[in-house]
Amino acid sequence: MAGFLGSVRRRITPQGLRDAQQDAAADPVVRLLSDALSADRVRIDGAHRSLHGHDASVFDGGVSGPVCYPTSTEEVQAIMRIAKEHKRNIVPRGAGTGLAGGAIPLGAPIVVAVTKMNRILEVDVENRVAWVEPGVINLDLTKHLQPLGFHFAPDPSSQQVCTIGGNVANNSGGPHCLAYGVTNSHVLAIEVVLPSGDAVMLGGVDAEPAGLDLRGAFIGSEGTLGIATRVCVRLTPNPPAVKTLLLSFASIGDAASTVSSIIADGIVPAALEVMDQRITQAVENYVQAGYPTDAGAVLLAEVDGLAESIEVDAERIAQIGREQGALEVRVAADEAERAALWKGRKTAFGAVAQIAPDYYLHDTVVPRSALADVLEKVYEIAERHDLTVVNVFHAGDGNLHPLLAFDARKEGVLDRVHAAGAEILRVCLDAGGVLSGEHGIGLEKQKFMDEFFTDDDLEHQNRLRQSFDPGCRTNPGKVIPTGHSCADIAALKRVSNEVWV
Repeated sequence: MAGFLGSVRRRITPQGLRDAQQDAAADPVVRLLSDALSADRVRIDGAHRSLHGHDASVFDGGVSGPVCYPTSTEEVQAIMRIAKEHKRNIVPRGAGTGLAGGAIPLGAPIVVAVTKMNRILEVDVENRVAWVEPGVINLDLTKHLQPLGFHFAPDPSSQQVCTIGGNVANNSGGPHCLAYGVTNSHVLAIEVVLPSGDAVMLGGVDAEPAGLDLRGAFIGSEGTLGIATRVCVRLTPNPPAVKTLLLSFASIGDAASTVSSIIADGIVPAALEVMDQRITQAVENYVQAGYPTDAGAVLLAEVDGLAESIEVDAERIAQIGREQGALEVRVAADEAERAALWKGRKTAFGAVAQIAPDYYLHDTVVPRSALADVLEKVYEIAERHDLTVVNVFHAGDGNLHPLLAFDARKEGVLDRVHAAGAEILRVCLDAGGVLSGEHGIGLEKQKFMDEFFTDDDLEHQNRLRQSFDPGCRTNPGKVIPTGHSCADIAALKRVSNEVWV
């Protein structure tokens, strides 16, 4: 995959760039898109196309065609109809924070960036729902709701920048999804523009919407079935009381065992997050929240609910931690300390810059009982490939995030990174795990789909995709392996317009 993405790059002189932009401007599709939106919201310059040729993953950049910034459902419909008429592919895009290559454009498609569709349209406190556009930032929605006594429960680490549309596309999770569930549990209805240009409503605000659960099929489809233009989200009441504990351990295995023991005891905290020593040291150096830098691992546990009940749960978690060898158990004294602890956890990925300039973040899920064994193997794999690995993860639901830190400028390091990443993924699958917990398949895990699903499974997934998108023009070349997909990489090469590559 990286080979194809790299192969479409070519060196070009400034004059050649000007000539290419003139040729692009002469493309009749650009004129039609500009008429449907406005010239300033259809960009063909190199800067915008380069920016939208990447996401936050380690994969080489793709090649974008014209970049469109619609502001309404009707404009998205117009883009889709123009693309259909001229047989152009489409790639939906939010904030570009995805880590699996899902938003990387293949074959110079029209990129539909929904970041200007960022309005909170309606908040219905009585029925506990809100209608929002897909470009609304996750944390902005919660900040808007909190004075009303509510919040949006899914809280990815990127929630300061990721969009609700992106959360829907990847069925995103977050630390507090242990108790509250991932995005699918918090979206009631979605207005979707299909590749045909038709707008449909999937799901509904009724308790039991009639028909098939196409809403559920769309959530997590990574932009392959259409483009969300309005989303009805469920409002979660703010808890009356919250208590946050920080437990430190001599080893990450002890922390992982404590997580299993807490769940086995019948307690389901709001969050259970583990960080190993190396990432804890980096985080503490950044936020100075009082994380113990001499511990082998820390466990951040949070319980919420009625004040009396969380006191009981917190005491029991502390007791279980000590039984499992906790070196220290600390309870956040106030909201400021709690916020500092969570700031450390939420900015852990950024803190990796103190270790190395680049990182590759995995996203697999294993049974909680297998956490300690899998983590031991992850460290062994990294050492064998001469790489630095840190572990910070949603321990409560077994969602691992092994993070390989490296310097991409060093010759051959990317080959080692990808080789180690493949081994880590297979170790997780062998332990009874799954490919992704929240980041999606995209390009990253596409080649592993055959190892997890049968041919019949993949064929049925492909049929579902084709029922929404018979021409396979929406985010083609993603998720389903090319041997099963209706739009493989070879086809993308054939449809690429030389003007754009």
